[in-house]
Amino acid sequence: MTPDDRLAAIHARIASAARPARRDPADVTLVAISKTHPVEAIRPLLAAGHRDFGENRVQEAQAKWPALREEFGAVRLHLVGQLQSNKAAEAVALVDAIHSVDRSSLIAALARAMDAAGRRPACFIQVNIGEEPQKGGCAIADLPALLAKARAATLPVAGLMCVPPANVEPAPYFALLAKIARDSGVLGLSMGMSDDVEQAVSLGATHIRVGSALFGDRA
Repeated sequence: MTPDDRLAAIHARIASAARPARRDPADVTLVAISKTHPVEAIRPLLAAGHRDFGENRVQEAQAKWPALREEFGAVRLHLVGQLQSNKAAEAVALVDAIHSVDRSSLIAALARAMDAAGRRPACFIQVNIGEEPQKGGCAIADLPALLAKARAATLPVAGLMCVPPANVEPAPYFALLAKIARDSGVLGLSMGMSDDVEQAVSLGATHIRVGSALFGDRA
């Protein structure tokens, strides 16, 4: 499949899942996860008109995206990997959304960086929805306090993010995140990847993070 075909196929999957859920497919942002992929693999999607991309690390994003933005114009860049507090200023300067806010120290660092830079990227609070010790994200029980701290620091909280446990049915975890978001008064839901687009969209995802279905498997 060509990059255009892969992009069209994902949009078709989003649309087919949105219809029975009585959702507008346009309300779902497709974030193309370009982490570890070279600029040569990214250019075809940019040329096809796609403009939302996700990176895991600030350093990799800095190496790729300034030149690509100069070449293709405005791009919305999403940071989806764990962010160290000492990289907060660099992230704020570069990206448009941060999907991995998960602790008080990072909230404080981001607030300082946003105030200094005059930029306020959208922030998603990452929830460790499967209570897995090896994964990032705040514990479900800790979310109310963390959200309160983010709001007090005037971070632009756009929603919640999760990565369900691998090799299990993700729908219950997506449904749980959606309920937590409703109870918390936030609207955005960053959830769903290449293998579970349909489940995520049907359960309210506003941002889908798709890598392999668009770029192929990473080396």
